[in-house]
Amino acid sequence: TGSGTEASVSAMTQSDLKSFYDAAIRPDNARIIVVGDISLDGAIAELERAFGDWKPKPAAKLNKPLTDVPVRDAPRIYLIDKPNAEQSLILAGTLIPSSKADDRLALQLANSVFGGEFSARLNMNLREDKHWAYGAYSFPISAVGQRPLIAQANVQTDKTVESFQEIVGEFNEFSSSKPATSIEIAKWKSSDVRSLPGQFATNAAVLGMIAEMISYSRPDNYVQTLKANIEAQTDAGVNAAAQAYFKPQPLTWVVVGDLAKFETALRALKIGAVQVLDADGKAVGE
Repeated sequence: TGSGTEASVSAMTQSDLKSFYDAAIRPDNARIIVVGDISLDGAIAELERAFGDWKPKPAAKLNKPLTDVPVRDAPRIYLIDKPNAEQSLILAGTLIPSSKADDRLALQLANSVFGGEFSARLNMNLREDKHWAYGAYSFPISAVGQRPLIAQANVQTDKTVESFQEIVGEFNEFSSSKPATSIEIAKWKSSDVRSLPGQFATNAAVLGMIAEMISYSRPDNYVQTLKANIEAQTDAGVNAAAQAYFKPQPLTWVVVGDLAKFETALRALKIGAVQVLDADGKAVGE
């Protein structure tokens, strides 16, 4: 979540916060976006009034280098015990390329087929067919550098192992033996296009898209060309993204639940190395 641990938050000092503020929250590290019923001259006048005397502090500007880390070649599993839990939380994650990558739209469509929507494969399997989960979804998180692709399901405790197997099977099939079909791709392509008008109905939504365009170096005509670019995605391109990013081998799994009821059976699957962690992510008992 990025919220840290009890120890890391407790260790922060007022000086730490001030140093971060001076390095990061400063005019030479800012972009100002204005959306609304206002002229350029009017906006500039208001911004000058509010920020005209805002000067950067002598501290060096924050500059965090983004470096790629290797994608794993074998799965690993972390277990966190929550005795008497009625449900188990299953998470599976891997790293995928930046939101600036050329195949971003193909990946978006692949995720819609796999687990990005209510009627995607993952939810239709675990919720609608098996009735083991209230919901099962997958989602990529936007980032300038490498970013997470995560699958998540809350499942009934006595079906933890079976649900785990089903999710592994969905990853296996989607990246190899059961690729996205033309019907599935056309369905989500149409959905993405038809949802476009509603995405820009408010000032906040327009501002958000402009911020996204700036963050990910999108061209000025990005919105005007988005419909055509979505429609231009091919079945082959979508399945290439599925094969590249939805493989089960790189996955890191986290399962939270009553370990007494499923740990032995989950280990017996021999999917990958298993490590038990406490609530702060520290290894226990091994």
